[in-house]
Amino acid sequence: MLLSNVKSEEGTMRISGLAERTGVPVATIKYYLREGLVPAGEATSRTQASYGDRHVDRVRLVRALTESGGLSLAGVRDVLAALDDPPASRHALLGAAQGALLADESADVADDAVGEGVRRRAAAVVAARGWYDDPVLTARLAVQLRDAERAGVPVGDEHLEVLCDAAERVARADLATVPAAPAAAMRQVVVGTLLTDAVLLTLRRFAQQQESGRDEGADGQSVG
Repeated sequence: MLLSNVKSEEGTMRISGLAERTGVPVATIKYYLREGLVPAGEATSRTQASYGDRHVDRVRLVRALTESGGLSLAGVRDVLAALDDPPASRHALLGAAQGALLADESADVADDAVGEGVRRRAAAVVAARGWYDDPVLTARLAVQLRDAERAGVPVGDEHLEVLCDAAERVARADLATVPAAPAAAMRQVVVGTLLTDAVLLTLRRFAQQQESGRDEGADGQSVG
C-alpha cells in the first residue's frame, strides 16, 4: 500500500510522509532539522520542502542513536560527522568510531576521582591483555571497577579474566561483520556497537537465567 504523501516514482515526500515512513513524529523531525542532525529537504515553496530516501535513513539513524544508543545531541553530531567522513584505514576507522562513541563520556570520566589502586588495576588488566591503553577507556574501566567495589560486589580477578576473554570473542565477532567500504564499515562499527550492546545485555540475562536454572536443577525456569 502506497503512502499518501509519497511520490513513489521520484522517491520524494513531504514531512508528513517522512514521519509516516520513519514512525518519528513530525515535531521530532522538525527538531532534528533545526539541530542540523538531518539535512534540509529540497524547497518546493516558501513553507514546504520535499524529502527522499536519504532523509528516511538519516531520521531513523538519529532516532536509533538517541533512543536505543542513548547518545546526547553532541554525541550524535560526533557520530554523524564520523559517518559522513570516514577514514580509509580499517584501524583508523575503528579509532574514529570509538572516539565518536566515547565523546559523551570522556569529560565525565576524566573528572571522576578514582583511587590510585583501582587506576593501577585497570591499567594492569589492559597491559596484561596487550590491549592499546586508551586513556578514556582505561579511566572508564577504573571508574566501573571502583563503583562495583563500592556497591559491595567487587569484580574479582578470576571473574574479570573471564569477562576479558568474552570481550575478545565478541570483538572478533564484531569485526568479522564489518564490510570493506569505508562508509558502510563506519556505520557498522558505530551503530552496530551501540545497538548490539543492548542485544548483548539481553542475551546475558537469558544466559544467567539458564545457568541459574541448571544450578537449581530446574533447567529453563525463569528467575525474573
